[in-house]
Amino acid sequence: MDTLKQAILKALQDYLDYLGNNDPETQLQIIADETNHHYFLFEIGWNGYRRIYGPIIHLNIIDNKIWIQHDGTEQGIATELLAQGIEKQQIVLAFKCLERRQITDFAVA
Repeated sequence: MDTLKQAILKALQDYLDYLGNNDPETQLQIIADETNHHYFLFEIGWNGYRRIYGPIIHLNIIDNKIWIQHDGTEQGIATELLAQGIEKQQIVLAFKCLERRQITDFAVA
């Protein structure tokens, strides 16, 4: 599980570094609940009078697999995890329905 956690935290940090915190009105934050195995890249702030508040990425570790609950990236967080050596069978595209997961190369559950 430590390998999965390290891969997740590195991928989230890489995205944070790539996206940067250049806007003084918003912040990107990595939120890690290591007890319950939830990991987020979260955006918080304002765009004029519009509130910005929500996850860009949400990952879980469940049964020694990374479950991608939400992926708001263009390239896909799974690509980053694969580049770090995480196998497709250790990644679940949880944001897809079960029927759609069955036709991917990734784990179903």
